[in-house]
Amino acid sequence: MISRLLRTPLTWIAIAVLAAGSVFGLYWFQPWKLVTDTEVAEPLSTVATVVSSGEFVSHEYETSGSARIVRTDDGRHRLELVGLSTSNGPDLRVWLTDQPVLEGSDGWHVFDDGHWIELGRLKGNRGDQGYDIPAGVDLDALTSISIWCKRFAVSFGAAPLDRAG
Repeated sequence: MISRLLRTPLTWIAIAVLAAGSVFGLYWFQPWKLVTDTEVAEPLSTVATVVSSGEFVSHEYETSGSARIVRTDDGRHRLELVGLSTSNGPDLRVWLTDQPVLEGSDGWHVFDDGHWIELGRLKGNRGDQGYDIPAGVDLDALTSISIWCKRFAVSFGAAPLDRAG
């Protein structure tokens, strides 16, 4: 019975479709990232002016640490993530946004509703890291940071950026 099934073209088509679907599913979801971490230990600014800062709240995944925007000695702005801890995931980006940070599942999907600027791919899901902010960005209009999963349009965690006194 099995040898007869293996001789039919429909069986081979079904096997090929299942194999292709499995490969696509592994690529799309990248399940191994749920059990792996990428640690980053970039040097952070020591003599800079803190423009704004805030603590991360969790959204899709448990997220902690802080975010701060600093003005460097040469007048440029830089976003620094300090002590970040979140889950690893596919296609994670760092976004400056104009959306408010809402706690819990209410905040998972709000950041692509308004204006946002992508600063780059998340360098690692653990540790300290910095991202240059392009010149001309209106920091008064962008009031939060999100660790955004672009593939699934969901925030892993976010921090409000409150102006320094």
